[in-house]
Parts: sequence; C-alpha cells; structure tokens
Amino acid sequence: MKQTAIIASAILALGLLALGLCIRSGIDFAASRDRTVDVRGLAEREVPANVVTWPIMFKEVGNSLPAVYANVSATNQRIVDFLKANGLTDQEISIGAPKVQDLTTDRYNNQPLPYNYAITSVVTVSSRKVKEVHALINRQGELFAQGIAISNDYNYQITYDFTELNSIKPEMIAEATQNAREAAKKFADDSDSSLGKIKTARQGQFSIEDRDATTPYIKKVRVVTSLTYYLED
Repeated sequence: MKQTAIIASAILALGLLALGLCIRSGIDFAASRDRTVDVRGLAEREVPANVVTWPIMFKEVGNSLPAVYANVSATNQRIVDFLKANGLTDQEISIGAPKVQDLTTDRYNNQPLPYNYAITSVVTVSSRKVKEVHALINRQGELFAQGIAISNDYNYQITYDFTELNSIKPEMIAEATQNAREAAKKFADDSDSSLGKIKTARQGQFSIEDRDATTPYIKKVRVVTSLTYYLED
C-alpha cells in the first residue's frame, strides 16, 4: 500500500509539473504573440495623363438674336475646322448647347445697354491624344488671330486625367508592402527580435494628383499600406 501511494504521488507530481510547464509555455507564447510592430509602406509613381479635356469657351454679343446666333455657329465651325485640321476627329469634339442671356430682362440694371443679347458657346475636346492636344492648347493663339476671343472661366477648366490605375495597382501594392516589411525588419533587428508573420494588413486609398502646378499632364500616383507584424525571440 505504501509503495502504491508513493507511485501515485510521484505520478501526480509529474503531472502537476507537466501542467505547470504547459501553462508557463502557454503564457510565454501568448506574451510573445502580443509583441508586434506597426509599420507603413509607401509607393509612388509618376505617370503621364492619358485623357485630356479642353473646353473652348467664347461669347458673342449683339442686338439681333438671329445675327448673334449665326455668329456663334460660324465661330463654332471655325474652331472645329482648326481642331480637325490638326488631327482630331468628330468623336473627340463636341459642341454644347448655347447659353443665351437676354440682358434686357435684367431688372437690376438701370444703365444703358451696349447690346441686348449675349450667347456663350463651348466646344469641348475630349481625347486620349494628350501630347497632341497639349500642343494645340499652346497654339490657341492661332484662334485669337482669327478673331475668336476664347474666354477663361472657372467652370471650364482644362483637365488631365489618368484612367489606367488598375494596370499599376498590383505592382504598387506589392512595392508598398515590401517597403513596409523592410521597415519592420529593421525594427526587429534593432530590438534583437525576429520578424514574424503579418497580424493585420490594411491597404490605404490610392491618390492621383498633379505632379505640380506647371505640369498637370503628369500625375503622381500614391498609396500607403499599413501592416502589423509579430515579433519573435
């Protein structure tokens, strides 16, 4: 009986020891899993815009509405002829409905009117021939020479766009992730740790902006990824 009790006690003691070791190991494992590092990875690229929109806006004024409208139609045609003579097609050119203003109906104006009507017209170029259209924009003085007074208006701004983001997304995400990993690896090395697996990952929003104010036809694409890595001993 005494020998049996001793054996049972020994087995119980070994069991408690093993349980303690398992608990300790679990605590150490849980503690190690709480050691993490948060990093961000940046990827940037400069890309040429692939779509340009050029609104060509002008006004005609006069006292006879039919005469003013005839002048608008003639000016529209001259603009279209200029654009087509320089390589643009009908599919890239559109003419908006004219905006007519009857100045005689302005009840707040008590001054004599130099003319009764003003018509605003917009010929819009929308094209993927960015370089060619940009060159034409720099040559719009040729329209001035024809007596076409192109107006500048906040509502009709030249815009350059990049619409092929999906073609570079995978490479940029991979680059941002690699940059984040390199930052995490440096942190792990400096803290005498090893870099573990990714705990969480979040892809930031892609942004597309002008590279600068003078070159709106060159875009800067940017994305930031946020990752959390486990650190191991």
